[in-house]
Amino acid sequence: MSSLRVISGKARGKKLRSVPGDITRPITDRVKEALFNIIGADIVSSKLLDLFAGTGSVGIEALSRGAKYVLFLDKNRNAINTIRQNIESTGVSQHSEVVKADAFVYIKKPPDNSFDYIYVAPPQYKDLWKKAIKLLDERKGWLDSDGWVIVQIHPKEYQEIELKHLFEFDQRDYGSTRLVFYRKNQ
Repeated sequence: MSSLRVISGKARGKKLRSVPGDITRPITDRVKEALFNIIGADIVSSKLLDLFAGTGSVGIEALSRGAKYVLFLDKNRNAINTIRQNIESTGVSQHSEVVKADAFVYIKKPPDNSFDYIYVAPPQYKDLWKKAIKLLDERKGWLDSDGWVIVQIHPKEYQEIELKHLFEFDQRDYGSTRLVFYRKNQ
């Protein structure tokens, strides 16, 4: 696998550390570039929640491209240490917060913030993405009224989910990665 890096923005070209072991599945440059091409300039001054943050690559890319704030959330100590090292080395730590917590426990709490983007990329083949999207659907205060939840899964994991407050509006495949996009019902 090629080394992780920031693709664009003020931290462009900076290398990112990987989490030791095989507990994470970092987003590829191809998928990350496609994701930020879809989001476009709307990332500027936005707030992003990076659930299951792993290396922090998505949140760091958002900050590099002008996001106002990113909350990185992961329950693994090695991932948390890696995220902290990566945000320090890229110079984006002043606009971020790193929290060691179980994502499901954390999003059951009332939100301190609402987010423009919530990125969900849990371990594969455990249906954790469905559990996360259902919790976010129930606790709609986490997402701004025009915000998006973006789920990263393997295409074979995908299933339509019945939701009350969110609806799927797009999905894109990039090899062995599928991005599924949700937003609030209006």
